[in-house]
Amino acid sequence: MSPDGSHGQSVRAALPVIVPTLEQQKVLLRISAQRERIRERRAARFLAQQQTLDAGNPGAGDSLILQGVAFAKQHPAAVAVVAAAAMALGPRRLIRWMGVALPWIVRLRR
Repeated sequence: MSPDGSHGQSVRAALPVIVPTLEQQKVLLRISAQRERIRERRAARFLAQQQTLDAGNPGAGDSLILQGVAFAKQHPAAVAVVAAAAMALGPRRLIRWMGVALPWIVRLRR
């Protein structure tokens, strides 16, 4: 037994219990509701990011040819219009314009 008679246990002074007023309780409830909304928003954002990463960006790391094939599958009408325009221009003009357009395409890929 220790000299204060507590059998080795420390004696702490009891802290006063603070009871919030009605106004304080309303503020505390608003704070807890806001914290819950923030938690839900963070969880939703995290879930959306995970779904985006899981779904991946199809074709992001693929070659230009594979991206072109994927574009052709997704937009067949646009590809048909481009093919019709290419046939109307003829091979000579098409090759000449590719000499102009290809450097732009390569520059955009960087």
